[in-house]
Amino acid sequence: MNIQWFPGHMTKALRMMEENVKIVDAIGYVLDARAPASCFNPSFSKIVGNKPCVFILNKCDLADPAKIELWCRYFVANKLPYVKVTATASAEASKISKAFADITADLRAKYAAKGIFKPVRCLIIGVPNCGKSTIINCLSGRKAVITGDKPGVTKGKQWVRLQSGLELLDTPGTLWPKFDNDLVASRLCFIGSIKDDVVDLSEVAFALIEQLVEQYPNCIEQRFNVHCEGKTTLEVFEEIAAKRGFLLRGGEMDGERCAKAILDDFRKGKIGKITFDLPTDL
Repeated sequence: MNIQWFPGHMTKALRMMEENVKIVDAIGYVLDARAPASCFNPSFSKIVGNKPCVFILNKCDLADPAKIELWCRYFVANKLPYVKVTATASAEASKISKAFADITADLRAKYAAKGIFKPVRCLIIGVPNCGKSTIINCLSGRKAVITGDKPGVTKGKQWVRLQSGLELLDTPGTLWPKFDNDLVASRLCFIGSIKDDVVDLSEVAFALIEQLVEQYPNCIEQRFNVHCEGKTTLEVFEEIAAKRGFLLRGGEMDGERCAKAILDDFRKGKIGKITFDLPTDL
């Protein structure tokens, strides 16, 4: 499955991040907990540089707790600050605020020693649809920035000042110009980081079924009442379509409707708590 999606606004967004990173004190790097390794953007390495950075594992309510624990161990072992959250829950704000406070503690102490009050500025980065804007709204306690369940909602930078003294810069979700790994590209499609309009949804659904059968066969069976053992991906797909009644006139399978339903079920967590990536995938 050959997938490439790098619209012009992403080039502009990367330039904007490179310019603004000079005036921020820290970085919040948002990762979708269903595919954390796939969310590491090679283009962000230069942007992060030596700035204090906290990794925010978001959407943990949709992810596999056992695999998330492996990611937590990875961050601890590599001395990388992190926090695991579900940003749609307002109660998570204190955890995220503490993570930013921890990585900027030395800087704030330096300001205090000089008798200076200066807001700590943090740049929020991540691939499209990972929940950057939702995290900012969670922290601010209001709808400070626009959010959406599809990529490309945030088009330009947005500064949000919090009562705690933090200033957060929301940035557009950004990918990289060329995917060298089809597995990464497919998983970014699963989590909605790549627009559905630019891919063949049937191919994406096939790839999703294939990876679910490999890692979470019980989830397929429980959600769709379809047994996977000994069946091809196409056979599993066709059986799901038949059981859901996704048929055209004459009994022909409605592949597009079935593909959309499977992807929608995955993205809403109806298939189960799933994480495809492991730290070893980095």
